[in-house]
Amino acid sequence: MNRPEAASAFRPAWPEHDPQRMARDFLLWRHLRVVRARSMRILHKALSGGSSSRPAKTVYGVTMWPNWGDKTYAYCHYGTYGTYLADLIASIEEPFCFVDIGANQGLFSLIAGQNAACKKIVALEPVPQTYERLVKNIAANDLASRTEALNFGLSDKAGTFEITLSKGHSGLATLGEHGDQLPGEHPKAKVRLEKMEKLSRHLPEDLPLFIKVDVEGHEETVIRQLLSSPEASRIIGIFYENDDRWTDKHAVNGLLDHAGFEHSRIYGRGKHYDVLATPIGY
Repeated sequence: MNRPEAASAFRPAWPEHDPQRMARDFLLWRHLRVVRARSMRILHKALSGGSSSRPAKTVYGVTMWPNWGDKTYAYCHYGTYGTYLADLIASIEEPFCFVDIGANQGLFSLIAGQNAACKKIVALEPVPQTYERLVKNIAANDLASRTEALNFGLSDKAGTFEITLSKGHSGLATLGEHGDQLPGEHPKAKVRLEKMEKLSRHLPEDLPLFIKVDVEGHEETVIRQLLSSPEASRIIGIFYENDDRWTDKHAVNGLLDHAGFEHSRIYGRGKHYDVLATPIGY
């Protein structure tokens, strides 16, 4: 792949995570963190009614407005997602742009803001209520000058479409057909989708891009848009979620292979895990 100088000269030293530690984490500690977050969520919800008059510091060191009615917020507050992506973001020492596709309430955008080398953050969140919390959390961490919060999702079509929500778990919002099989209530909402051309207008022209993709089954479409764009040559890494129940991992792998990316690291076990994809040779 022909990569411009800004990206070709940039070789992040991605941190190594001990395989034994990772095995223990995903077999035991991650499950215990889930139990803790869910238990404390119930307690906080009972004591405060689910909200608060001021932001709170999370385990990750960033500040977020409490939303104890939402499991996703509880997971952010108590560190259920582990430190793997946070470690990757912190390890980048040269100027870069962090692109957060499926930002939800902004946890990883806020974490990116802790790294002084992150000169710009572009965070996409299509669900209006969740987007409002994203904007508030960006402000609470004094990141408005470095961050663009965009109230749309990335797709291969533009317009207004229906998304399936999961009541009490904002992170499960999905454009996929599996939405109706989500546990509990699954109301619908209208969201705006845009193609890559629209997102490109918000990306700096002179910075390498580190991209997080968490879109609950829409990963193949999003990654195809990213890799078919002129910006593909500036991507230093894509950290994306895979769930074998609704993601075609072979199709995603094919897209990455064709674009000159390798699936560098896998974080997780079983059918649900995260992947770091980087350009071959990085």
